[in-house]
Amino acid sequence: MMTVLIDYWFWIKSFHLVCVISWMAGLFYLPRLFAYHSKTTAGTEMHATFLQMEDKLYRFIMQPAMIFSLTSGATLATIGDTWQMPWLHAKLLSITFLLVFHFLLRSWYYDFKQGNFCRSERFYRVVNEVPTILLVIIVICVVIKPF
Repeated sequence: MMTVLIDYWFWIKSFHLVCVISWMAGLFYLPRLFAYHSKTTAGTEMHATFLQMEDKLYRFIMQPAMIFSLTSGATLATIGDTWQMPWLHAKLLSITFLLVFHFLLRSWYYDFKQGNFCRSERFYRVVNEVPTILLVIIVICVVIKPF
């Protein structure tokens, strides 16, 4: 089965990159929305608007992009037989942290949904840098393969 997919390597890789870019865009944007949302008051029209924006971003862009990124990435690792490469292990560790961050964002969304504004604007601005750091590590692992 995997030998058949070799012919589609570049198509799968292109799909993977588009999905990763979409997922990362959401990981960058949702904390920014939370920073603005933290300055609103529960029960207001603005609060409801932010909830709708955040929910749609997560459910319709981030979640599918994450699933397709992971699936296409695993397919590429299998086709390329790179599962034993140390650089891939470092990349997978970074992806694990991205997944934790992804699900933390959903948890923070539920806090807003319940009217629980327990984190400051500054908190969301600082955590907004987490995906950037992880992205840099992942790109270095994939392009430079330092290990």
